[in-house]
Amino acid sequence: MAIIVDKDKKRRDIALSCKNLVIQNGINTLSVATLAKEAGIGKGTVYEYFANKEEIVFEIVNILMQQHSEKLLDELSKKVSTKEKVKIFSQFFYNEEDYELREIYKEFVSLSLMNHNEEMMEYQTRCNEYYYTLFVNVIEEGINKKELIPQAKELIMGIFTMSKGAFIMSQTTNFIKDLQVELDKFIDGIFALMELKK
Repeated sequence: MAIIVDKDKKRRDIALSCKNLVIQNGINTLSVATLAKEAGIGKGTVYEYFANKEEIVFEIVNILMQQHSEKLLDELSKKVSTKEKVKIFSQFFYNEEDYELREIYKEFVSLSLMNHNEEMMEYQTRCNEYYYTLFVNVIEEGINKKELIPQAKELIMGIFTMSKGAFIMSQTTNFIKDLQVELDKFIDGIFALMELKK
């Protein structure tokens, strides 16, 4: 009797078995043969599931982003104030729990910038739209609860993109010494402007 292989599970298992190696070395220094060895399979088996090593990074990002989304929704449900919820979004860029996803995400962004790939761009667009919609809902809820002034709507895109921009600057320059401190100061300052005075 033939063994039935769950191809989606096998693909995920291969990708996850390579995760630590990609984090430690970066995808550019790794060969498919090295990744296959790490996964405990032959090089040919890798090509049964992935067209190239970049697709492995894509799969790892996808898996970790799904886990992150579940965690984010859970954390947002536990916070009461709008400011606390906004800080939950920015914590991704510095907290220890998301270290692996950040490292893999940096590889993914690098690949996206170096090799224009429509599928990667579509994926990132969907992710950004999903998180942006959540973020808009948080701010609108704050306005509806009379925590924030109505004009806070005009600042949503700026606040949403600020964390990512600061993260990129913290990774590519020596300008930002402590990302958490800077993001917290920014959010506290912007909320001092947006909070409805009672």
